[in-house]
Amino acid sequence: MMNGWFEGVVRQGHGVASGVNSESPYTKGTIAIQSPLFKRLGLDLSAYWHGTINLCFKPLEIVLQNPDYKFENMFWTELHPPETFSFWNIKIRMSDGGQTNGLIYYPHPETKIRHWQSASILEILAPRLEKLGSGTPLQIQTADGCMQLIDGCRLRAKLLEFLKFRVLASPDYFFSDSSQQGKREWLSSTNPEFLILPDADLNYVWEQAKNLYTENK
Repeated sequence: MMNGWFEGVVRQGHGVASGVNSESPYTKGTIAIQSPLFKRLGLDLSAYWHGTINLCFKPLEIVLQNPDYKFENMFWTELHPPETFSFWNIKIRMSDGGQTNGLIYYPHPETKIRHWQSASILEILAPRLEKLGSGTPLQIQTADGCMQLIDGCRLRAKLLEFLKFRVLASPDYFFSDSSQQGKREWLSSTNPEFLILPDADLNYVWEQAKNLYTENK
């Protein structure tokens, strides 16, 4: 089953994936370098342009789950440690109604050392699409349960407020189990609304709560 269509706006990227950035150490482009490695692991990218489309959904943030492909700790350059990559099969619909297949290309941020990417931007692999410039609207469709758009700023602020009185009531007890599993089990029983937040966001809010509401900073 497929999700509905998500509409974003194309934004200019860093030019690292395609190799057009003259200051990038990857002169061939990262996609061209990585493609043979992905092919050996079972994912053929030969149908796609060796660059990415940056699709922006600001002010909303993207949450991805259940990838079609995941390659952990792939070594592809001497310049930094191995990275983990996930991919999702998608359909792409242009403003003129034309459609094509593509992939969400997701270098996991916890292993992506050199280039920070906004949580509101997706990198898309697709055949070369004509007349696709910055500001162009573009729609994508994923399988059901793979992608959601959330108001991350609102949820993080709401979670911090939700934690406030629970921390103040018993700070030692509250932080006695700050493991990822412990956080999620506690939220599951108290307020499942926040379970959509990624692990990194939960860790950030927990640390904020500890700094703001306890003396053990």
